[in-house]
Amino acid sequence: MPLLLVAMLSPVAAQADSEKDAAELARTLESYESYQADFIQIVVNENGNRVQESRGALKAKRPGLFYWETNQPHSQFIVSNGTTVEVYDPDLEQVTVHNLDKQVQTTPALLLSGEVGNLNDTYKVSASVKGEHTREFTLEPRDADSLFVSLRLTFYKGELQEMRMQDSLSQISVLSFDDIQLNSAIADKVFTLDYPDEVDVIRDGA
Repeated sequence: MPLLLVAMLSPVAAQADSEKDAAELARTLESYESYQADFIQIVVNENGNRVQESRGALKAKRPGLFYWETNQPHSQFIVSNGTTVEVYDPDLEQVTVHNLDKQVQTTPALLLSGEVGNLNDTYKVSASVKGEHTREFTLEPRDADSLFVSLRLTFYKGELQEMRMQDSLSQISVLSFDDIQLNSAIADKVFTLDYPDEVDVIRDGA
């Protein structure tokens, strides 16, 4: 086959593979009515040096409910009700409320509770097999203004075990999950922040 024709066909084949892999990932994530786990997050810089380590827990429930708590080394709470995201920093006595716009929706952890049926519109997705029961998906945002340049999700026997994100500065964040519970009941009240009345509340555009 002429090389020019091969070059013309390759993007078409790549797009088809991305659509197939995105559909597989979407089916896996959509099977998660709820997901909860403890986590360790490690951040390394472009030189491979560890610059941050934090621990906490997350809970996610479809459609759109998300709770994130960091308890080490500093306390922070992030909660989404599908319309807004609230970030509570007890040490600062401050809550910041963000509208759930397109950029915020692409935050990796929100894949566990948000809409995933259009993954191929937002990301180029590629899948690979890493052992008998391990499946990895790499997501590359199509939007140049994305919060990250690549995201790798690792599943073992259908359970999300790790998220690995690289940003435009070559900084890598690795989220490793433990004590995973899939599709167990979570009360909606879990996704409501409780903070003192004297805390400052800052809203987008305020």
